[in-house]
Amino acid sequence: MAYYNWILAFHVMSFVSWMAMLFYLPRLFIYHREHADVKAFTDIVKIQEYKLFKYIGVPAMWATVISGGTMLYLNSGIFSSGGWMHAKLLFVALLIAYHFSLEILRKKLIEDPHYKSGKWFRVYNEVPTLLMIFIVIMVVVKPF
Repeated sequence: MAYYNWILAFHVMSFVSWMAMLFYLPRLFIYHREHADVKAFTDIVKIQEYKLFKYIGVPAMWATVISGGTMLYLNSGIFSSGGWMHAKLLFVALLIAYHFSLEILRKKLIEDPHYKSGKWFRVYNEVPTLLMIFIVIMVVVKPF
């Protein structure tokens, strides 16, 4: 347990990095969709989307999952402290599903720059915010 706080610090930093990607990539999708007819612009945005997802998002997600799993392994008794951890893990699973959905959307936008609407992407952009709120409340408040 001597390294637990170091793992926790790494977990929080990884989570923040992952959330940055989850907040920004859908914003790029909005720009991509709303400027679909400007090829020079979309060519640049495609590169940004790819690099943000592959070079920041994927490593940050795996760092978050591995460090979180390590903490659960080191402190498995946390599961008997209430249902909050179970709820947190459910929200994390939804966040992971959302993460992978972004890669599907990225590829669909490459195939069809008019895929979905800017408004649809604006609404979809709010999903990680809601999940983050629930995750942080579960960890800090531990409501049950």
